[in-house]
Amino acid sequence: MSAYSIAKKHFDAALAEADAEKAGADVVARHTLAFIIQTWLKTRPLKDVQAELISVAENADPDTDYTFMRP
Repeated sequence: MSAYSIAKKHFDAALAEADAEKAGADVVARHTLAFIIQTWLKTRPLKDVQAELISVAENADPDTDYTFMRP
């Protein structure tokens, strides 16, 4: 099983449990992000984590087409 599949399976389960408990998906996502950041900070420098989050935020628009550079 890939890392993506593992993460997706557990996140989908967390969202399903939140729905059953009438907790918001947004709140679960926010707490999950906090756990992710805590995990990253155990092995990565703060600036690297900040850059990762900025990159994700800047590329969050699902309607944006991206131009990829070729060597």
